[in-house]
Amino acid sequence: MAVLAGWHGQTPPTARAGVTLRLKSFFVMSTKRQTTFVATLGGQPQVVTFALDALLGRGVRVNQVLLIHLAMNTPRLQTAVQKIITTLSEPQYHGLQFNFFPVATEVGPLTDIRDEADAHAAWQAISQLIIKLKKRQQTLHVCISGGRQMLGFMTMSAAMLHFGHEDSLWHGYTPDDWLAPSLDGGLMHLPPEAGFNLIEVPMMPWGSYFPALRQLTQPVTKRADVLAPQRAVLDYAENARKTAVLQQLTPRQKDVLKAFALGLLPQQVALKLCISVKTVNSHKTVILAECRNAWSLQESAWLDYRFIAEKFADFAD
Repeated sequence: MAVLAGWHGQTPPTARAGVTLRLKSFFVMSTKRQTTFVATLGGQPQVVTFALDALLGRGVRVNQVLLIHLAMNTPRLQTAVQKIITTLSEPQYHGLQFNFFPVATEVGPLTDIRDEADAHAAWQAISQLIIKLKKRQQTLHVCISGGRQMLGFMTMSAAMLHFGHEDSLWHGYTPDDWLAPSLDGGLMHLPPEAGFNLIEVPMMPWGSYFPALRQLTQPVTKRADVLAPQRAVLDYAENARKTAVLQQLTPRQKDVLKAFALGLLPQQVALKLCISVKTVNSHKTVILAECRNAWSLQESAWLDYRFIAEKFADFAD
C-alpha cells in the first residue's frame, strides 16, 4: 500500500480505498540516505508511472514520490491525480510514500506560467523545494516529462543550481505506437517490450562545483554549454580535491568521513562507530580543515558536516 503523506497548499481529492492519508510533512529525517523520485505532473498521469516503473526496474530504491503541478483547477488535472492515487495503491508500490506539491506564490497556487513573473515565481517555489530536500540529505531522481513544458524548464534550471553529483535528471521516451493507447492514463504501465526508455538529461550541477552560486535568488538566465569535455574537466578537478583530502586522513578519520557521507548526524556517527560525540567532532574539524585547503575556501566560509555529506556522497556507496 502506498502512503499519501501530505497535501501542500490544497485540499486533496478523496483518497481511494487502500490509500492511507497522513497529515504530516514529507520532510522526515532518517538515519539512512533517502531517495526521492520527483516528477512534473499535468494531464498525462501515465508519464509519472512509466518513469517510476523504469527507475524501479533499474534497481533504484525509491522511498517517496513527489509530484510537482500547477493549480488543480481543471477536470483533466483532477482526473490525472485520481489516477495517480489509485495506481500508486497497487501492491508493487507497497510502503512508498507519495506527495503533491502545487507550485504556489503567497496568494495561492499558480494556474499557469503565462509570463516572466509567473516563471520567476515557479522557479523560486521549485528551487526552495529542492533546497529543502537536499538539506535533508535526499538523493533526487527528477523526471521533467510531464506537465507544462515551462514547468520542466524551471525544474531543470533549479536542479542545475542545487543538485549534487548523486542526483539525476530524467526524460521519458514513449514509442509512437504506445502514445494513443496510453493517452490520458489509458495505460498506467507498459510491458517491458514496449520500448519505453528513461533518458538521463546531461547537465552540470554548477552549485556543487561552486557552492557560492547557491546564494543566488534570481532564476538562471544564461546557461553554460554542458558538453562532455567540460564535465570531464570539472569532474577531474573535483575528484582531485577529494583525493587530496583522503590522502591526509587517518583510517579512523576516513571512517568518520564515510559515516557523514551516508547522511548521518554527528550523534549518529558516534553511535555507528562506538565513539563519543566529542571524538567525532574532533575528527570532523580535521576533515573540514583539509576540505577547506583542497577547495581553497576562505576561513570565513562556514562549513559543517553537510559539506562532507555532499562532496563525498559517492564515497559512501
